[in-house]
Amino acid sequence: MATKIVNGKKYDTDKAECIATASYSHPGDFSYWCESLYVTPGGAFFVDGEGGPMSHYSRSTGQNEWSGGSDITPMTKAEALAWCEENNIKASVIEKHFAVQDA
Repeated sequence: MATKIVNGKKYDTDKAECIATASYSHPGDFSYWCESLYVTPGGAFFVDGEGGPMSHYSRSTGQNEWSGGSDITPMTKAEALAWCEENNIKASVIEKHFAVQDA
């Protein structure tokens, strides 16, 4: 359960639908990260993620000291589609939430 307000809009994992999840490695690995893509009932997309001290979720805790962290990041529909493609999300999931065309 995570909630964040960005630009006056509330992003809440309890009230949104989780579309897909992607991760790298396992908790305990400094490079570990895990992200879940959500869509709100109003059609807004966001990623809820966490990671270790060598991931893009790292937080400085002092001089040359880092810890893991977490964040919610709003995304446009185009950014959410790109996230799905970059993380090899199943085509059936992408087709359900995004307009795709046959090649």
